[in-house]
Amino acid sequence: MEAFNVVIGKVAPMLAANIDTDVIMPKQFLKGIDRKGLDRGVFFDQRFLESGDLNPDFVLNRTAWRGAKFLAVGPNFGCGSSREHAVWGLKQLGIRALIGTTYAGIFYDNCQRNGLLAIELEEEKMSELASLLSSGPVGDVSIDLPTQKISLENNGDIKFDIDPMRKEVLLLGIDAIGSTLMHADTIDKFEHRHLKENPWLC
Repeated sequence: MEAFNVVIGKVAPMLAANIDTDVIMPKQFLKGIDRKGLDRGVFFDQRFLESGDLNPDFVLNRTAWRGAKFLAVGPNFGCGSSREHAVWGLKQLGIRALIGTTYAGIFYDNCQRNGLLAIELEEEKMSELASLLSSGPVGDVSIDLPTQKISLENNGDIKFDIDPMRKEVLLLGIDAIGSTLMHADTIDKFEHRHLKENPWLC
């Protein structure tokens, strides 16, 4: 996975509540046997018109937010079905982090497993950010994971909390298996000791 340290980019507002995984990644994009091409499926019904052309009214198609690396999202983002394709597609589209208050549990865990930073802000801080975004683009935004802060041009910093274990694996760019292997020596020592104490298991 790609490590997350300090990332700079645009933040696009998608502040509606309860945007579910069926909206993020429609079912017709779940048929493949690999992860290729999922970036096209992200928000497909909103990003594209029936003609196949880009929908000029969709936030990520507007010039101000085209190529955004971050999404400011509404509460309970990622609810609905547990499809991991939603996170894979967001990553392929170039989204590196989400900023919101709450996420659906399985979606939040899928973000962690795939290197997508899901920031949880207090409602008051999120309301301030939403208010700024509602008035238009805020310029480049920097998300600094080591210091746990979001920096907005001319609008100060927003601090955020994150579980230390989640932070570590994102900084290192490793998945759950990689995180486990960091403790390989301790695991090996336990196995040898356990088998020595319980020889009938051999």
